[in-house]
Order: sequence, then C-alpha cells, then structure tokens
Amino acid sequence: MKDRVEIVASGFGGQGVVRLGQIIGECGVKQGLHVAMLKSHGTEMRGGYVRSQVVLSEKIIDSPMCESPDYFIALSLAAYKRFKDTVPEGGVIIYDPAFVDEVDNSLKCEQIPFPAKDLSMENFNNALFANSIVLGFCAQTIDGLKKDVMLESLLHVIPKFHERNKQAFDLGYRYKN
Repeated sequence: MKDRVEIVASGFGGQGVVRLGQIIGECGVKQGLHVAMLKSHGTEMRGGYVRSQVVLSEKIIDSPMCESPDYFIALSLAAYKRFKDTVPEGGVIIYDPAFVDEVDNSLKCEQIPFPAKDLSMENFNNALFANSIVLGFCAQTIDGLKKDVMLESLLHVIPKFHERNKQAFDLGYRYKN
C-alpha cells in the first residue's frame, strides 16, 4: 500500500455515496490505518450532487483533502465530468455505464466500466444493492483493502438485508471486466 491512498466517490443524492465512503473508511480503521473522510452535498434531499473523500494511510494524515485521487468512483455523468481531470496517470476511475455514458478517452489514467446498477437489477430486481456490489469490486480493485474486513464493515454499517448484501458484495468481488 502507498503511504497515502485517496479515494473519491461522487454521484447524486439517494445513491448512498456518503455511506460508501463511511464503509471504506471503517474498513481502513479496522485494518489499523489512519483514516480521514470528508463529505459534501447539495441542499437537495435527493437527486443533488454528493461526494465523499476518503484518505487511508499507515502514517498520520496531514490533510483530508483528495486533490489527486488514486481511485475515483463515478456514479453520475456530472460527477465524472467534474472530477475526471483530478485523477492522475496511474490512478483509476471506476464508473457505472448506466449513469456515465460519455467517457473521455484522452485521460492518462485507467478507466474501468463497472455496471453496478445493471448487476443489481439483474440479480436482485432492485437497484438498492448497487453500492454493495461496488464495495465488492472496490475490495478487489483498491490496493490495501482486505475483502473480509470490507464485508464486515459493510454489514456493520448497513444493519438490514445482510444475506443479500453479502451476495451483492461477492458478486462485485468476483466481477471480471
């Protein structure tokens, strides 16, 4: 794991973007890492802009800001457009093609389409489990996050639907592009 890993997740209200950041942060804490998290959102209750930023480090974190994210999880086209240029060469953008239908191929970073919403609808007939699927994929993709600890964190933060959340997480973890 790098000294400092920056993760940004962004989308629109109601998608669970803040909860996604909380679960990643809790996973880091349970692994004995230093963690900082910031969240920001529009004034709307649902449908407005939402972002969570998580910094994971084995060392003391001097700033919670993610200015050059190693990983960016884009759950809306507006979020993708707003933050795509902040991801450096060597960074990774994970985007859901159900929401991000315009991809900038000039970027130097790796871009991974991950159909979380479609997988959730196909397997659970409900988009509710898309974030659990994303978290499974993150456990597979983000350097330094342990699968079992991420799942434990997910089940701790989301007290409902444990069996389906486990299935969704596993689906995301096993997904191959």
